[in-house]
Amino acid sequence: MSRSRVRVVLAGAGHAHLRVLGRAGTLRAAGVEPILVAPPAFHYSGLATAVLSGALPPERAVLDVAALAARFGVPHIAGKVAAVDRQARRLCLSDGQELAYDAVSFNIGSVTDSGGDLPGEGETWPVKPLSGLAGLRARLDDHIADGVSPSTMVAGGGPTGFEVAAALAGRMERAGLSPRVVILRRSTPDWAPGRALERLSAALQSRGILQTSGEAASRRPGEVLLSDGRALPCDLLVLATGLQAPTIVGGLGLPLSPDGRLEVGPTLQSPGDPAVFAVGDCAVITGSPRPPAGVFGVRAAPTLAHNLAALGTGARLATYTPQARWLSILDLGDGTGLALRGRLWSLGRGALILKRRLDLGFIDGLRATSGEMLED
Repeated sequence: MSRSRVRVVLAGAGHAHLRVLGRAGTLRAAGVEPILVAPPAFHYSGLATAVLSGALPPERAVLDVAALAARFGVPHIAGKVAAVDRQARRLCLSDGQELAYDAVSFNIGSVTDSGGDLPGEGETWPVKPLSGLAGLRARLDDHIADGVSPSTMVAGGGPTGFEVAAALAGRMERAGLSPRVVILRRSTPDWAPGRALERLSAALQSRGILQTSGEAASRRPGEVLLSDGRALPCDLLVLATGLQAPTIVGGLGLPLSPDGRLEVGPTLQSPGDPAVFAVGDCAVITGSPRPPAGVFGVRAAPTLAHNLAALGTGARLATYTPQARWLSILDLGDGTGLALRGRLWSLGRGALILKRRLDLGFIDGLRATSGEMLED
């Protein structure tokens, strides 16, 4: 009697799942049938600010997920998982259809903490999901077309806030306008070595990107009101106020980390349900917490693929321990970048050249395997 096949649903097309698609043949040989449930386009975070600044066209940062899935023979359902019945092992999708599973793997990224919930009237743009940045860029271009440099505020003093502020300034600079950008931070930044932050702040200030302390409380046209009662000019408010897991994660009824991400063990399974795997921004490995960053999804992909295949073969599960130091590079929107690895850092054009090589290599490699035509 032939052994029944194991149905594994890949929920989301994040960095890890895109790599797992390339091992679909191995999964099928192991008796595992993968199915992908994800939006039709993957917006690559590594190039998001390059598109926002106008350094690259939008299509360079977007991958056709359906084409990639088809290339490897993986059925693709365009949509999202809306709810999970873990007892019945059934998924309810965003279009209302239901899908049975033997195991499910979540690689669904993150969303901006409290994004879009700021009370009042005025334009507010969360940095995630990344697909929403197209609207921010279009609105900024409307101002630029009128010859106006809009008063822009980026709420959030982390690396994302600084990078997005620099990208928006770069967009204005490319149009021949003087940037009017303010980074609104709750406290003094400490996410990089002190000297690196000093150099970065000085470089940004020379371009018209200022910093101030405070917290956005509400909006009204042309202004943002702070929690201390101040009102500051603001045509466009961008929220980079931290990331959180999508709401579905909290509804799984499984152990969560203090910041609301799904806890998993080194095998990338939830300790509360071994049929639930998770990688990337939506998850955190117990005992090895790391910030949301694509590098961890990429590095976890081989372990995830091995363990999903093991569901069919009964092989011993592999473990993944995220590296203690990793390279991150901020695109500063003016042809320079800030590279960080532990306490080491470099600010200049070389950092951005390295970032472009790594990011374009990643997305173009996936695009080539999906059979997409590259633009000149």
